[in-house]
Amino acid sequence: MLLVGLGISAACAIGALIALAGALAVAFPGRPQPWPVHLMQRSAGAAAAAAAAIYSLGFFAVMDSELEFNDGANSVPAPACREDFDQSTVQGLSHHRSSYLPLRFDCVRADGTTYSADSSYTWMNRATLTLTLSATALAVGATHYRTRQETR
Repeated sequence: MLLVGLGISAACAIGALIALAGALAVAFPGRPQPWPVHLMQRSAGAAAAAAAAIYSLGFFAVMDSELEFNDGANSVPAPACREDFDQSTVQGLSHHRSSYLPLRFDCVRADGTTYSADSSYTWMNRATLTLTLSATALAVGATHYRTRQETR
């Protein structure tokens, strides 16, 4: 399943690079007119594809951690909560909680305290949110600019 996630994330990243190349092409002579609209639309596409690449990478990481749980010998508690942690951190581990929006995989101890199984979910959530908001703002800006140009 993790290979599928990496493939989807790579496809989105390639799409982001292609959209970025399209946005950069607006800087060359012979660019389409009105060029600000095309620049904003292409930049919105690049930001959206980059957000999809980052989110899908995290999505499949959470899914992989979920699938490892309760899957054969030595899979309870979740391996993501035990691997790469010292014994004092893992001590008293009772269960885990996962979420796909926002991305997270939290390990819960018997006393109710939690720790994250992977700290990279924080930057993935922030980058996805920032890129999604940027893509939305660029798309709205392009629509507004085009509408304003048509009413002149």
